[in-house]
Amino acid sequence: MIDFGDLFAGDPACDLAAAWVLLPDGAVDLFHAAYRPSPDTATLRRARGWAVLRALGGIHIGDAGVHGRPGGKPTWGPPAQAALRRLTATVHQ
Repeated sequence: MIDFGDLFAGDPACDLAAAWVLLPDGAVDLFHAAYRPSPDTATLRRARGWAVLRALGGIHIGDAGVHGRPGGKPTWGPPAQAALRRLTATVHQ
């Protein structure tokens, strides 16, 4: 199965953001190094912004699930929190 939901025809930062959100610790730099064409600093900054937005959304949805609110999914919280930890641990510029 191929999920095209996160693929954008425009800004590659939208796709690069997935590295922080979906990949395990230590894989982000490898993913970005292998990405072609190589992303520039501005693109990686935009990607980081997209990833923060997605992580915060996941934390919100996870919290809603823990508290039994409609639309909440408690399993979303831990991976989103891990993504936010990766994002804050890898601030380069």
